[in-house]
Amino acid sequence: MAILSVASVVSAESKSFVHPGILHTHADLERMRQQVATGAQPYLDGFKILQKHSQSSSRYKVLGGFEETGRKPSVRSSEHESDANAAYQNAMMWAITGDQAHADKAIEILNAWSSTLKVISGRDKILCAGISGVKFAAAAEILRYTESGWATDDIVRMESMLRNIYDPVLKDMADFANGNWSLAALQTVMAIAVFTDDRVMFDHAVEWFYHGKDNARLTHYVINPEGQCQESGRDQQHTMLGLGYLAVVAEIGWNQGLDLYSAENNRILAGFEYTAAYNLGHDVPFQETTDTTGKYHHTAIASEGRGRFDRRPIFEMVYNHYKFRKGLDCPYTEAVVKKIRPEGPGFKGDHIGFGTILFAREGTD
Repeated sequence: MAILSVASVVSAESKSFVHPGILHTHADLERMRQQVATGAQPYLDGFKILQKHSQSSSRYKVLGGFEETGRKPSVRSSEHESDANAAYQNAMMWAITGDQAHADKAIEILNAWSSTLKVISGRDKILCAGISGVKFAAAAEILRYTESGWATDDIVRMESMLRNIYDPVLKDMADFANGNWSLAALQTVMAIAVFTDDRVMFDHAVEWFYHGKDNARLTHYVINPEGQCQESGRDQQHTMLGLGYLAVVAEIGWNQGLDLYSAENNRILAGFEYTAAYNLGHDVPFQETTDTTGKYHHTAIASEGRGRFDRRPIFEMVYNHYKFRKGLDCPYTEAVVKKIRPEGPGFKGDHIGFGTILFAREGTD
């Protein structure tokens, strides 16, 4: 697949979307199937982590849907998060194993929410929609394009839910918050755009990545070429949270023929290397900084959460892009991958997770 640089973005506007093409293409799905079928490592161990997770079970008990979900105050937010995780994980189990029971479970979850949800509410509604919405969209994309048996009317209803309930919450991102908020929004807007074939929505998200006014803009989150991040002075768990979402944005772009990964001289890689190095115990440079909101001023890098990789399984996707797709050295990111492999689930499903089976490719692209 030809990948367009930032200079070629305009020429990509007339191209049709690749399907499936949110987090995984047909080639990716075939790669995973072959890795598991042949028992290749470390992929098989990564698959076993996914397979054993309770939200990957075809016997998972669906908790929704409901007319309302929200955060602060919480309104069925745990049910929303759990079902989104289970929909995506069952969709991936279906794609990898071909077991129809997993497809049926994912479809059941998506239909339960798309037939009932009317509003996403609360002070943290952007996080509510942004964290789980990308998983609903990614699950729907896989089911739609893998002969899962999902009915056309149900697919149309899913499109409507994502477009009319999720996107209005997310489309203006979050210019009042730390960058992980807006990046949660940005990843889901991009995912919805692909699933609904909405070029205007997709281009809006890409433009925001390059030129947005808030902390989701690439150069506003990874603020300098050394890789310091907007939240590096806050704590390490939120820094990795935002970086993980930034990587998802780049991966969706890559699957649609845009090389967001290479923007600003591989700025995403710089952010990962800087953060990995610090969390592995190395010293890194730090410049005093104030974010775009003017509210978050940091004078030193934060030690809170340092070295806690267990809740942020975000490294396989980026490692495999830069190391194997592009042939670039990423020693600190590589060290983290080898330290925590195989990747498991993210804390409360904040991230896609399970990167060793879902994204590790060892140079097959």
